[in-house]
Amino acid sequence: MTTVSPETARATFRALEPIHGMIYFSPLGPEVYARLGFTDRSTMYFAPRSAAMGAVPAEVAIATFFNFNPAVVHSALPAAWAMATPDDVLAARYEAVDRSLRRAWRTAIDEPEVREAAELARRAAEHACERTQGRTLFAGHARLPWPTAPHLVLWHAQTLLREFRGDGHVALLLAEGLDGIEALITHSATGIIAPEVLRISRSWSVEDWTAGVERLRARGWLADGPELVLSDDGRRRRQEIEDRTDRLAIHPYEAIGESGCARLRELAHPLAAAVMTADLGYPVALAARHTNSN
Repeated sequence: MTTVSPETARATFRALEPIHGMIYFSPLGPEVYARLGFTDRSTMYFAPRSAAMGAVPAEVAIATFFNFNPAVVHSALPAAWAMATPDDVLAARYEAVDRSLRRAWRTAIDEPEVREAAELARRAAEHACERTQGRTLFAGHARLPWPTAPHLVLWHAQTLLREFRGDGHVALLLAEGLDGIEALITHSATGIIAPEVLRISRSWSVEDWTAGVERLRARGWLADGPELVLSDDGRRRRQEIEDRTDRLAIHPYEAIGESGCARLRELAHPLAAAVMTADLGYPVALAARHTNSN
């Protein structure tokens, strides 16, 4: 094992993230989930992502996903489990992943580069599985059996790495006293992503968002004025959250070291680019973020 830098942990995560993240936008997901009786996008999101933890109630998904409006989670769970078992939902998710990646990568799906990337990512993800404590959503996924096809191994590995990182990030947000909507507001106030994108995608009302902005401004996170901008103190505190998230995410990548991470990023870049440019509904704003990341 060799240590890696926090910057390496972030860069390697970001290079692979489109390979996982496309499942939330791919039109092939709703096609598959519809066979289970799922008819609305909330159920199609919350049931597949939480199924690794079992037939959990809405409260567990609210706690682990953190920044969604609780009402929209309650609209999906536990009703989804009356239509399909968690195992059925997971099988459908993998079918949607398989079909989506085949659409994006076509004949390249059988190339040695996919196999090599899968092997590297799996080594990192398996190393992460040594530290499940305090990472509930990650632990749920860590218990799942590994698929056999290399492209699905790669997807599952990045899913584990994503949820490992995400659970650590949520802990840090809570430690700073931020609730779910306040975390979104401070994120958008960095200028990285438009407020409306986060507000609408997480199902918060304008009134909820405005109240969150007022709370943060009163606590000194936001600068005065009509624009949504972090104050100097808010910028410092938000950057510390990001820096500490990177530090907490180092452990998995120690299994492959700096050189392994560099090779994994090299392999992932064309694969991620193919995902973002395929007909999978990947948002332009997210594609730009990952294309411009190092």
